[in-house]
Amino acid sequence: MRLVGPSGEQVGIVPLAKALELAQEYDLDLVEVAANARPPVCKLMDYGKFKYESAMKAREARKNQAHTVIKEMKLRPKIDPHDYDTKKGHVVRFLKQGDKVKITIMFRGREQSRPELGYRLLQRLAEDVQDLGFVESNPKQDGRNMIMVLGPHKKKTEAMAEARQAQEARKAEAKANPGKSQNVAEEAPAEASADA
Repeated sequence: MRLVGPSGEQVGIVPLAKALELAQEYDLDLVEVAANARPPVCKLMDYGKFKYESAMKAREARKNQAHTVIKEMKLRPKIDPHDYDTKKGHVVRFLKQGDKVKITIMFRGREQSRPELGYRLLQRLAEDVQDLGFVESNPKQDGRNMIMVLGPHKKKTEAMAEARQAQEARKAEAKANPGKSQNVAEEAPAEASADA
């Protein structure tokens, strides 16, 4: 068999007994890395450490992986301005997080005869969030509902990385100024007692 040493150097072609002897000498494992090669290739390594490092690399890869999530927001054609602002705020948050948003306008009763109201509402929402997302699927009537899908401009992985950086910055700032939040809490009761 062809043997590769612990630091990647070529030992050469050695019999199995000699390879096992070297593995015991170095206190390492003899691992077959290429069984189909002629002669088969084996390497001297700490197999437990190798498995641990492989698992850590896989974990890091999964951590940076993003799952595409479609969030849904339901509206009515006759929505109050304040309710519209609240729903728009949710859509903005979802788009900033890198998620797609499915917006559904639900028509009831006579509202079904006025689909243009829902269409105008969806167009208004798309214009309000155009800096964060784009219309991925144009508004279309689906029975009693009208549906539109908004996609974010930035990918989920970018949004996750930005959120992670912001969180680390907040932690660093909290470490740098540990007494800041406590001082604010201590000053407030003192002011309240002065007023009384």
